[in-house]
Amino acid sequence: MRSVSLRSLSEAELAAFQTRQQGNNCAIHAAIAALKLLEGLELSPQDLSAEVDRLWWHGHFYRVFPGWGVTPCMQARLINYLSRQHNLNEHAHCRLLTHAVLMEMLEQDQKAVLVTLTWLPGKAPALYHGTSSANSNATHKAGGHTMLLAAYDPAHRSGELTTPWGFINSWAEGSTELFWMEDQAFRKSAFGAVLPLNIHPSVIIEHTSKSVKVL
Repeated sequence: MRSVSLRSLSEAELAAFQTRQQGNNCAIHAAIAALKLLEGLELSPQDLSAEVDRLWWHGHFYRVFPGWGVTPCMQARLINYLSRQHNLNEHAHCRLLTHAVLMEMLEQDQKAVLVTLTWLPGKAPALYHGTSSANSNATHKAGGHTMLLAAYDPAHRSGELTTPWGFINSWAEGSTELFWMEDQAFRKSAFGAVLPLNIHPSVIIEHTSKSVKVL
C-alpha cells in the first residue's frame, strides 16, 4: 500500500500546522488547522475557545460545557459556524468512517478529516512524535482526543514500531514531525474500546463551490 498525505504535502509542511493546546481545546486546534490548510484562514485557538464559551451561554452549543470537550457533531457545527462567519466555502458533517475510507479521504485535496480517539482507563493508545519511541500519551485515565488526519505511510517507524497513521496534533507548536500511531492502536481507539467496531467518529470538512445550507 502506497503512502498518501493531505494535499501531497511533506511531513514537515504538514507538521508546521500544529499549535500547542492549552486546556481542553484539542478539537478547536484541529478545526483551526484544517481551515488554515484548506482556506488559509488564520484563527487564534485561545480567542476561538473563549468565543465558543461565550456562545454556550447564549444557547449556541459548540462544546459540551464551557471549558469542556467538543464532540464530533459539535465539531462539525463549529466548522459550519466559522464558515458562515468568515464567508468560507467549507461544509462539515460528522460520520462514522472505516479506515479504508479514511485513507481515501487523504487523496482528496478538497477534503480534510478530524478523527476523535476514545479510550477506557488503562487503555490509552500510544502516540509517537515523529520517529521517537517515547509514548506521548502515557496516561492511565480514560479520555478522548481529536486530531487532523494528515498521512498514511506503511513504512513509517517510531523506534522499532511500525506507525503508519500520521496526525496534525495539538501537543506540539509547529515542529517538523507529525504524531504517529500503530495501525492496531488506531483501530482500537474508537468504538473498539467498548465495542468491536472498526469505525471512527470523524468529521469530514469539504470545500464546496456551491451554497450549502448548514446548521
